[in-house]
Parts: sequence; C-alpha cells; structure tokens
Amino acid sequence: MNAGNRLAMTDRSKPNAAPYDIERVRADFPILSRLVHGRPLVFLDNAASAQKPRAVLDAMQHCYENDYANVHRGVYELSERATAAFEHARELVRRFLNARRADEIVFTRNATDAINLVATSYGATFLKAGDEVVLSAIEHHSNIVPWQLLRERIGIVIRVAPVDDSGAFLLDAYAELIGPRTRLVAVTHISNAIGTVTPVQDIVRLAHAQGAKVLIDGSQAAPHQKIDVLALDCDFYVFTGHKVYGPTGIGALYGKADLLAAMPPYQGGGEMIRSVTFERSEYADPPMRFEAGTPNIVGAIGLGAAIDYVEALGYDGITAHEQALLAYGTERLREIPGLRIVGTAAGKAAILSFTLAEAHPHDIATILDHHGVAVRAGHHCAQPAMDRFGVPGTARASFGLYNRFDEIDILVEGLRQVKEVFR
Repeated sequence: MNAGNRLAMTDRSKPNAAPYDIERVRADFPILSRLVHGRPLVFLDNAASAQKPRAVLDAMQHCYENDYANVHRGVYELSERATAAFEHARELVRRFLNARRADEIVFTRNATDAINLVATSYGATFLKAGDEVVLSAIEHHSNIVPWQLLRERIGIVIRVAPVDDSGAFLLDAYAELIGPRTRLVAVTHISNAIGTVTPVQDIVRLAHAQGAKVLIDGSQAAPHQKIDVLALDCDFYVFTGHKVYGPTGIGALYGKADLLAAMPPYQGGGEMIRSVTFERSEYADPPMRFEAGTPNIVGAIGLGAAIDYVEALGYDGITAHEQALLAYGTERLREIPGLRIVGTAAGKAAILSFTLAEAHPHDIATILDHHGVAVRAGHHCAQPAMDRFGVPGTARASFGLYNRFDEIDILVEGLRQVKEVFR
C-alpha cells in the first residue's frame, strides 16, 4: 500500500464532515510527544489502556482547582457544583450507551468491578445450583473468574461457547449450547486478546428466546464503535473508562431498570442507603444502591470529558481510520517470515496478536521498547483463549484513534531487528 492510498483511507468520513486529521488528533495527547530510549513514542498498547487527551486532563484539573467537594451531601455551592458535574457525567454515559434512563447507569471502578457486581448481586440472588451460565472461549479473566467464584458459592454450571481456528464466534454451536437451564450469558463484545467482534445481537436474541439474561463486556468495543444498548436489547453492559481515553478507576454498568431495582446491594456503607438504624437499613434506589461510599467524583468527570472528546471526533472517522491501520498492519506483518497472526476472524477490531518463531513474546516486547514501541506481551488475561490457539502467549499491537501508518513501519522495523537478534 503506497502513501497515497494510506492517506485516502484516513480521509473516509461522513458526507460534509471534515477529513480525519490525524496530526490534529495527535496534538491533543501530550504524552505522544515524549521520547522513549531516545526514540519517539509509538504507543501500540491501547487494548490495555489508552492515553488521555488534554480535554480529559483539563477537565479533571479544573474540578480539583475550582469545584471539588463531596457530592450529594452538601448544600453549599462547591458541593452543588461537583454534584451537578458528577451527575452530568452519568447523563453523558447514558447518552454514550443510548440507555433510556440515567438511573440505569451505575458508576463502578472499572468493567471488572461491574461484572463482579452483577455476579454477586444478580447472580447470587437469582441463580441457583445447576443453573447454567454461558461464556465464550475468548473471554478476559474478568468475565470468567467472577462466575467461577459464584460456582464455588452456589453451584452454578459454566458452559463455554467455542470459536473456530480464526477466532470467529461459532453461533450455531452457541445456539446448541444454550437451553432451558441457561439463566445467563456473559460474553465479550470484542476480544481483548485477538480482536474478534462477536455477533452480540444474535447472541442476545438466542439467549432471550431461552429466557436467559445477557451481560456484554464492552471494554474493547467502547473505544472502537458506537454502542446502542437499546438496539442490542442486552440486560447488562459494562465498560471501563481508561480504555476509552478516560482516567483509571472509573467504569460503568448499564442494567435494565427493572433488573437493577430487583437486585440487592453489592456493598454496604454511606450513600447507598435511605435510612439506617441498628436494627435494619433501608436501601436507596438504583443507581445509588450500588455506589457505596464516596465515589470517584473527578474520575467520573474525566470519563464524561473523554466521551465528549470521542463523540466530537465521531465514530465513523475513528472506525475507518483504525480499520485502515489494521489492514495495513496485517499486510506489513505478513511480510515477516515466521510471524503468525493469532486471530484472523473477518470484521475484527484493530488488534494484531502475533507470535514470532524465534522469540518469546516478552523478548519481542523488550526489544521493541528500545525502538520506542510499546506493545503488550503475555496471555493478556485471557489464558483460555491462548490455550485454544495452542500458544502460551502472544505479542499484541493494538491501535487507537491517534496511531499513524508510519508507526506500523517502525513496528515492522523493530520486528526485523528481533529476528536479527535471534537468528
């Protein structure tokens, strides 16, 4: 692919919209101007955590410097301003997911916390021994271990929907797997390890036909594509702020209002109660019921700023740019003898997980670091997925909205150096 074609791919946009200006986007991220080992930073670990635009940093700093106070409790101006900003962030998350109501949005620490909330509150209340929970073979540990803990606690049965050799979700096999004992399906929207996009709309439809509820882990989907929980008709949807260009320590759970209203508290403490005596406590309505203690106020405000930033860029441009990067990266990596791309499903997200015959993934990542290139190495908290493909781990380059085509060229140059070292 020549430079002109690469440029044309970045120019895809909605009618009458400005072209996707990658240099303008990159200027919004201060960290991208730094050097690593004397080389310009090439950050290709976005599936683990993305960098933060100036708009997010400024919004958080502004709150700390001008409007910080605890929320929901004070009648003074700073508290009222902080509360308004915090609840505005909840409304931004509602809009981001296209939920019906703001009280269907629960702030959590991250997606892991949100899944644990559902497993502990909904799962322990409405599931019983012998009930089946269906996962997929490409789940992150965060969507495996909470259900194993519930299995140890109450005796549920975990079943696993398979993927094929490309990493594609096998919908027919999944349809045969679910049945009258299936009570919950918990599945990733996009695999963090290999980039597979699962057919979530069909997954939800088939589960609902059996009377089962569905939780979707959207941690990897939220940075790459528009989410519409109403169109999906999922019962729960979770995502984490730090992967969608927001701060760490903040995430969100969407739950249908009737389900959240029927669920008991996940944790006890302040804020989640209506009244307390030593004899009994009366709990607040959702979402407060699930937000015990002082929340991550400034983190929520930062997440709101990140959502504003991403939506202002527009998912049409982001998706087209990232898919062009994926196509070019796939083409370039396939030039390298002995390199195997793990996960080649059609329509995958902008993640390239790979092995190199001569080198361990950790060695690959270490050598690339000295070229300024940051990639992830290991099992990516998805050991069952690695087992499915017969590898202990991979090196993973994952692209974000600020990555450029020349950064892929630098990655390939670094990988050629890896081959030289292990020749």
